[in-house]
Amino acid sequence: MKIRTMGPAIGLIVLLGFQGGRAQDNQVIWKEFVAAVKGNRLTEDRIRPYEGLPKDVLLKQLAEFRTAHNEFKSWSEWDKPEVYAIENEVHYIVTFTLGGRMKSDFCFTLLKEGGRWYYRHVENIFIRLDKVTQFPATEFPDLPEGTKAWQREENYWSQMVYFNSILAKEKGKDYMSGLLRDGAGYYLAAKAWVPFVPPGRAFILYACWEQSRLRGNDVSLDSLTDREAVVRLKPQFFALYKQAGHLKGQISFEDYRRIFETIWQDRAAAAGWKLGIEYADPECLACVLKFARKP
Repeated sequence: MKIRTMGPAIGLIVLLGFQGGRAQDNQVIWKEFVAAVKGNRLTEDRIRPYEGLPKDVLLKQLAEFRTAHNEFKSWSEWDKPEVYAIENEVHYIVTFTLGGRMKSDFCFTLLKEGGRWYYRHVENIFIRLDKVTQFPATEFPDLPEGTKAWQREENYWSQMVYFNSILAKEKGKDYMSGLLRDGAGYYLAAKAWVPFVPPGRAFILYACWEQSRLRGNDVSLDSLTDREAVVRLKPQFFALYKQAGHLKGQISFEDYRRIFETIWQDRAAAAGWKLGIEYADPECLACVLKFARKP
């Protein structure tokens, strides 16, 4: 018996219907995920994170989302995500006015496996390189300067913390922070690049410039004389620990803070300053660096 093939029109209808079913399935998955987050029903057995991300940290992030959206009654912002299905992962982009602040895009990633979905990741930074489709390509999508500064800091300190986790086992937990002492070189940079003021003042001014312009931190130079200086700083270093979940699984906050303090004490000493560090909050998201000239 001769097998009859489907005509092109019928085949197209079947294909579109299949794709539509897949799209609908992804929307159903998203609604189930949102309901689980909203109702605090998501458990660790439904989480399959990317390597190095602790499940409890991901749950804490979702708890913070839940608290903010409950407070501001903004769950409607979750209703219509952009959906991108790539292999066995589905990415959902939603725009939040989280905590009543400026709008920002978030990308939630869910894994489909064995007929179930699992939560994988949420990311506030994503680069639309999927739009690079013409070759040769010489222009690539950009990101805001503040975002790129964050990426540079996250890449750098993630690498340093990774090295620390390896070296601490053999050399002790203070070994890595010792290797990061750069005071002599930092002071030399200040004297060479800021030559038109006395070296002590050049160090303070350079530190403010370097932290602001190179590192992308919020800096305020409250006062500066030949004998003392006060610098207010919101270092991304500590914001990283709060937001980048992988760091918490590799180093304690106390050891992480010790790295920051070791670096800055060494820099101040090399330039002839005595440094006191005060923190405005337990997470050290804002700090005050008080410099006093050594006798």
